[in-house]
Amino acid sequence: MDLKLFQFQEKPLKFPAVFLPLSVCLMATGVTAGAQSPSTTVSQSWVGRWLDHVSATQAAQPHWVTPVATVTPRLEQEFRFDVVHQVTPAGDVTNLDGGKGLELIPTHNTELLLNLPPRLHHENPSAVDGWGDVSFTLKYRFLSCNEEHGKAILTGFLGGSIPTGTYKNGSISAVVTPTLAGGKGWGKFDVQATLGGTLPTSSVNKLGRTVVSNTTFQYHALKQLWPEAEINSIYWLGGSNGGKKQTFVTPGVVFGRFPIHKRVAFVAGGGLQIATTHYNQYNHAFIGTLRVPF
Repeated sequence: MDLKLFQFQEKPLKFPAVFLPLSVCLMATGVTAGAQSPSTTVSQSWVGRWLDHVSATQAAQPHWVTPVATVTPRLEQEFRFDVVHQVTPAGDVTNLDGGKGLELIPTHNTELLLNLPPRLHHENPSAVDGWGDVSFTLKYRFLSCNEEHGKAILTGFLGGSIPTGTYKNGSISAVVTPTLAGGKGWGKFDVQATLGGTLPTSSVNKLGRTVVSNTTFQYHALKQLWPEAEINSIYWLGGSNGGKKQTFVTPGVVFGRFPIHKRVAFVAGGGLQIATTHYNQYNHAFIGTLRVPF
């Protein structure tokens, strides 16, 4: 997989401090994976019962918005479309969809992300436009505390991608991506962080493995205004980039949620990735994101 096209990257961090208060939250509130959803009537449709479970699941966690680049530890149900424009010495690359798609909460404490293959457009005449790889992610929320009980969350991800890309716009191998994510809030301020890695199932000598970390500092300035700053990093273990690291600082802002109809809402945001390390696969990138939570 061409990691520069599909990941928002950050240098390796020590285990993010945001994970440490979570044990205090668990002991103080007793909010665990066994939280119960509201009762439903026998006559209610299966869709209604499922949406009740979704509401109960989301009520048991902090009500922050998903950052521009960092994957949130919260469980979200939405359709998402991103656009990423990378500025590189060899020619700019535009990634339509950003490897995003449909996010569903099928059961309490789980989320399934079914990501559409991104469409890549190259300004370099030697590169051919085409589709990237299909990817998917399963989230499992280990514990959470909503605003009444400490505003904290801890979640595990298991992601994967299949090498379906065309014209070298994808990976030469399937990739497995385990990740641990957490978040903690204090008043209107919150921190959301992830720490994980990419593990190719083949061609490891060429692709190498990576350690990827993302940390977002977010502030709820107004009812529907969430300014933020992110640190996105990656460190390569083996492969052609072995020993190299790359870090971006990403200031951004998210607007929402704006109600549309009943459960349906609209969220929009954007950010600018700025390279801060000597080695970087692209100098900077513009990110735009549109989401429809439901």
